[in-house]
Amino acid sequence: MTLDILFSDRDERWAEWQKPLRKALDDAGLKAQLHRSYETPEAVDYVVYSPASPLQDFTPYTRLKAVLSMWAGVETIEGNQTLKVPLARMVDPGLTTGMVEYVMGHILRYHLGMDQHINSDGAWRPETSPPLAMSRNVGFLGLGALGLASAKAAQSFGFNVEGWSRSQKSVDGMMTHHGPDGLEALLGRTDILVLLLPLTDETHDLLDRTRLSQLRKGAFIINPGRGPLIVDEDLIASLDDGQIAHATLDVFRQEPLPKAHPFWSHPNVTVTPHIAAETRAETAAQVIVENIKRSEAGKPLLNVVDRNAGY
Repeated sequence: MTLDILFSDRDERWAEWQKPLRKALDDAGLKAQLHRSYETPEAVDYVVYSPASPLQDFTPYTRLKAVLSMWAGVETIEGNQTLKVPLARMVDPGLTTGMVEYVMGHILRYHLGMDQHINSDGAWRPETSPPLAMSRNVGFLGLGALGLASAKAAQSFGFNVEGWSRSQKSVDGMMTHHGPDGLEALLGRTDILVLLLPLTDETHDLLDRTRLSQLRKGAFIINPGRGPLIVDEDLIASLDDGQIAHATLDVFRQEPLPKAHPFWSHPNVTVTPHIAAETRAETAAQVIVENIKRSEAGKPLLNVVDRNAGY
């Protein structure tokens, strides 16, 4: 049997993904037609999917077995009422490595005071020597694949690391929290806060003025998770009054970030253009094909989205 696999993303991504997907299918011994056409939806077995694609109505895809997302975030598709088959999110080793490197780079930047030390104004500031990592508390909101990998990397550097998730989790060697009381407890001890939560109804606007005020005075924020986790206006107010020392933001409510947005000009905000963890076709194609192989063998898919939880 030859499978019919539809690649559903922007045209410019097809050139990047076609060869890695073809190679992964061949290496797995799967006979498959890999294409970009939407002309025969009733023949499609699997959709390799990006929420940036034009495909929003899955009703005509009557033979569809699963939708395999190229993105880690699925908030723009998981609520699609026309999607009746399993949806698998992307958990890719390359994506995870990229996120860990981004997060650790900015944790160390803040911890070492690099913004203050790297200057050309001729000022000598030996009094800004940083403490050791063991004296710095780093809090992680979100202990999924990306959050947990990043938190463990921070632990390996000697930082005091605590994590929070919506549901109770236990991680060896790490203090973990859950629920509203647990969130307040973590924030109250945090010098550097990293946001890697999924975007759900419960996490939307999670960091408002009240919760920002619960952080240690002069805390730093790194958000490579989801833009709407933070209330923009409340973050700016907290930066202006010194409650938050600096924020590095990689994700935003609207992308690209509008040129008139105050984040661009704020002296205590670093904007990066959603580059913390790019899905890399070479490794992600293997993840997608592994799920197709499992499905064809009658095995459960990996990383299936819980449509009730939203991730």
